[in-house]
Amino acid sequence: MPSQPQAPDTDFLPDYLTDEQRDIITAGYEHSVITAVAGSGKTSTLAWRIRYLLAQGHDPDRMLVLMFNRSARVDFERKLQSVCHQSGLAIPEIRTYHAMGLRLYKRFVREGYLPGFSEKILTEQEISYQAWLLTRRLAPEDLADEIRRNKKEFVETATGFIDRVKTTLSPAEIVFEELGYSDKHKYLVDLFHSFEQWRKRQGRISYADMLYEPVMAIHQNPPLQRLVGNKMDLILVDEYQDTNEIQHLLLRYVAGDRARVTVVGDPDQTIYEFRGAKPEFILRRFIDEFESPLEQTLSYTFRYGHRVALLANHLIHHNTGRKDVLCHSHPTTPGTETSLHRSDNDGETVLNILLKQTAEQNSQSAILFRVWSQSVPIELKLLARQIPYRIDAGKGALFSREVQAITALLRIVTGQTRQLPDLDRLELARQILRFPHVGLKEPELENLAQFLASFDGDWHERLLAMDFDALAPMAARKLRKLGEVLGQLRSYKGPVAGLISVYAEHTDLYEGIRSLALTHDAAEERIDTVQGFRDYLKSLDVDAAGALDHLHTLKQQAGEKRDQGVLLSTIHRTKGLEWPVVIIPGLQEKYLPYSPRATENTQAILESERRLLYVGMTRAKHALHLITRPESTRPHLDGEQGPSRFVPEICYELSQELGSTLDQRAPENQQPLTLKVPLTPVSQRYAEREGVTLKGSQQPATDQHKPVWQHNRVQHAVFGAGEVQSEDQTSFEVKFDKGDTLNFSKKSAHLYFSLPGDPATS
Repeated sequence: MPSQPQAPDTDFLPDYLTDEQRDIITAGYEHSVITAVAGSGKTSTLAWRIRYLLAQGHDPDRMLVLMFNRSARVDFERKLQSVCHQSGLAIPEIRTYHAMGLRLYKRFVREGYLPGFSEKILTEQEISYQAWLLTRRLAPEDLADEIRRNKKEFVETATGFIDRVKTTLSPAEIVFEELGYSDKHKYLVDLFHSFEQWRKRQGRISYADMLYEPVMAIHQNPPLQRLVGNKMDLILVDEYQDTNEIQHLLLRYVAGDRARVTVVGDPDQTIYEFRGAKPEFILRRFIDEFESPLEQTLSYTFRYGHRVALLANHLIHHNTGRKDVLCHSHPTTPGTETSLHRSDNDGETVLNILLKQTAEQNSQSAILFRVWSQSVPIELKLLARQIPYRIDAGKGALFSREVQAITALLRIVTGQTRQLPDLDRLELARQILRFPHVGLKEPELENLAQFLASFDGDWHERLLAMDFDALAPMAARKLRKLGEVLGQLRSYKGPVAGLISVYAEHTDLYEGIRSLALTHDAAEERIDTVQGFRDYLKSLDVDAAGALDHLHTLKQQAGEKRDQGVLLSTIHRTKGLEWPVVIIPGLQEKYLPYSPRATENTQAILESERRLLYVGMTRAKHALHLITRPESTRPHLDGEQGPSRFVPEICYELSQELGSTLDQRAPENQQPLTLKVPLTPVSQRYAEREGVTLKGSQQPATDQHKPVWQHNRVQHAVFGAGEVQSEDQTSFEVKFDKGDTLNFSKKSAHLYFSLPGDPATS
């Protein structure tokens, strides 16, 4: 083990490094956990840390650097080579977790602990094909038609479940329960086991197996723990907030008792829980399992100014599962403009923002959504105004199955079937019989579609003339309703949005979508797509024929290849990215937090949603636009469309006033600063670090205006005080201090509930 030098040489370190960065770079030979806020320059800091250690005489062959993925590895290798340029120092090997796992896997095969495997790693196409075969064989019969129609969705679900199981030591049955899938998808458990049997018979491994198999082998064989451990002196791991159980265990086994381990990450940026990541690994597990690590911080950001930093700090400090770190804009970081737009129409607000920018500025802007369905009305407005945009392949609004099905409905009720070729008419018939699904088996549905397509119109008459007694009761009821509503809508002369609403209500469209969806979230996103499309058409105030003409024009524009313009994406896809301008629509209860529903741990979901918004906001460099709903004098009783509960938490007015003042304040100005808005502990801590004394009143309980179910403690007129346990879109559950746990409707909550200590009820 290398000895410590008597007088470390730091003359080669650049002058621009902060004191925090220097402390990390020159830290002693010990375990370390570094909390690095967004945009803190951690890549450069880690590179200089490695050069410092190499200069101290540490053997690069006994140093291991682990990066999150291949692109991060390439970027870091380039940075490290730049930092070590002209030093004459050999640099350590930089690997991804999977590369290290594969190396161990091959060694275990040589040692006889694992069976050999083909060098030809399973491709995504091979895995998907096998998942498709197993889905068709193992899924229940009542899902067969849905599976055939939506092959891609079911295959992605199956492959995703297989990968998710392999991020943990838990059995597939436990993982299934944790993911909250409905019982009709219990076949996924059998699918996992069947896939593993097939894979092992073939002697093949997947990308996930590169970690799963060797870690399981180490976990089950103590001799392997001795074989792999204690070979390294130093291990450095980046993006540790994205670590899952398998990765954490592998690190622990490889480190053994010898290696000193440094992990770097930001618990506040853990947003990949759906992939098995948990903030607990960087918050607790590492500290518990690696003896007395040095805890260090990179708290200065070089990406965004004081206003965004204050917004982000105020928001994230409502989370309890975190380290108490304040992100702070470095003095060299330019100010970032912030705007909170209160609007009933996100699309119009986005348009107004983009129309005030140049084409070049729009190409440097990103609109970040919580879920893809939010993009539908906004994308259509951009198309209509011919504003260039970029969006992921397959995510365009006009090409979603919901929008295509509504378009088919409009073509049918306007009589356009008469001008269509036979094959196009057949496709319309298929779509209308599946939107919602009429309950026929696939061969029967196809026969009916071909029967309808053989007529050039009046399909409602053909449906109503069917022998319903010969059909199963559910199919008969659905087909009769479909025939009735198609006949009714032929004479519908009102706005097209009303037509869609009538159709959805009469056919129980939304219940049909929910009945076939894999998860609650998947169902709500499909329904939101329908409603977002309807809302866009409502803004046009046209009838069905006018809507079809408009959609035809938009589809022509959408088909044009776009490689510039504003980016449309989701917050989950923003890992490690930044843009000069960031726009976040949908700061309302329906989206941020997303669809709160009954759960055993509402608090954990809210903390996860806060982290997601925190990540979204901290992508901005020059301007951040947040779009929420107008303030209301009373809480929204539907629990969905009101301003997000996160809006009061960000303390926008205070963050704007204090941040703007700090941007403009001369460093030598030592006069106390009096603000027009009440202060918070976060604002005082932030100002103190800037060397500024604040004057003003303490922040009052601004969240008193939030609905009662958004508070931890509540007071009921009859049952007394209690704690909110969970909520869904229409109700919430309270556990009272006297022992009872009861459920209450949100619509009537204001009649019986108040907050403890509310003077109005004292």
